Amino acid sequence: MDEDEDAVLALLDDEYARAILAHLTMEPMSVDELCTACEMSDATAYRRLDKLQKAGLVIKKQELDPDGHHYMRYAATVETVTVTFVDGTYEVAVTRSTTDPADRFTELFEGLS
Repeated sequence: MDEDEDAVLALLDDEYARAILAHLTMEPMSVDELCTACEMSDATAYRRLDKLQKAGLVIKKQELDPDGHHYMRYAATVETVTVTFVDGTYEVAVTRSTTDPADRFTELFEGLS
């Protein structure tokens, strides 16, 4: 098993990372929204989001709110994770979402106007 597969399995073992991924599969969210939805602190959310980004399971995009302030929204890039056991070995396969996360950001932004 390689380092990337180790990172994915370690993240999936973490309840906060799983909660973040579950919420981000529904819609892109800010850290504040994730903290409320997942009942976690900002620090916890930022740590998990950093790890999820490094594993390629989440992307972030800068948004501009109506007041002119900038903030980040996050979206999941993963649809399924499969662990396969064969002949004394195992492999981790990550299936990416068929909907481009950037398109989900666009849809969300267009829905606000």
